[in-house]
Amino acid sequence: MDVTTIILGFLFGATLIYSRLNKFDTISGTASRTDFAVPKAIAVAIGLGMIFLTAEIGLGLAVYHVKPFLLGGIILGGLIFGVGMAILGYCPGTLFISAGEGAVDAFIGILGGFIGGIVYTIALPYMGTILGPNLGKISLQTIVGGEGVLFYTLVLAIGIIFIAGAMMLHKKEGTKNLKWLYSGIALAVLNPIVFMTSVSNRPIGASTTYPYVGDLLVGLTDNDYFNKIKTPGNWELLFLFGALLAGLVFSLVRKDLKFTLIHPSWKEIKGSSVLGRVVWAFVGGFILVFGARMAGGCTSGHILSGGMQVAISSLVFAIFVFVGLLITGKLFYKK
Repeated sequence: MDVTTIILGFLFGATLIYSRLNKFDTISGTASRTDFAVPKAIAVAIGLGMIFLTAEIGLGLAVYHVKPFLLGGIILGGLIFGVGMAILGYCPGTLFISAGEGAVDAFIGILGGFIGGIVYTIALPYMGTILGPNLGKISLQTIVGGEGVLFYTLVLAIGIIFIAGAMMLHKKEGTKNLKWLYSGIALAVLNPIVFMTSVSNRPIGASTTYPYVGDLLVGLTDNDYFNKIKTPGNWELLFLFGALLAGLVFSLVRKDLKFTLIHPSWKEIKGSSVLGRVVWAFVGGFILVFGARMAGGCTSGHILSGGMQVAISSLVFAIFVFVGLLITGKLFYKK
């Protein structure tokens, strides 16, 4: 067992727990446009992280892990992922953190995600025309043509724009809580550490865990897709185990560990039906993971990690995720 990976996952979980970025109320609040902690933290993490990571790669301490721009997968997968994220109120990574804190709907979402991963593995051979065309691994570095003065200047400028955008959104929101900012900074430090060739030589990620575990459970391992994901899937499973431990440990320390299915914001708008929340949590988890696998990543593996690399596929994915999230939030959480 890779203890380092578990520790990194624990730190990831602790970072999100600190600012409640893993909570259903926070993420669903983004969908219903009542809480902008998540996009603010993501913007700061990307902006500062791309500066740190670019410097790290320039020093030879890490390498790029840019995801390919599968046009159909990025656009459709992003929209589907956003729909699932709005309905479920979690991301693939935050599901495990909140499960550690006793969120029953997170456990159900994880189950839905496992099924979504299995179905994706089965459906993948028939989805070639939907996912393509593959435009390649496009990033600012490939567009500029290398790492020169222009490249580093643009990275610095884009990073500052992301950070400034987060601060402007915070000012518009009118809240005084800055925990999201500290978590964003922590993510901007943690991800480049994970990227280091001497540490993990890969980005933070979460969604590959679901088809990896799901396929193992049902014996769906004799195929090209499982062979492709088994190494990152195993790493992410250990990483998310660390994140789950963070949720459990911190809830025990705070003495607020309890099993919760119906959250306050859900009850206010959708009611207190247990069956209703169970069904939607399962459906949301299924949709979330299926969309993530279509795009080749999720909030952490695509938006955060790809954004820090100024990867075009990841930035476009982020746009469509938030489009799907906000449209679904407006319709699904309508009072």
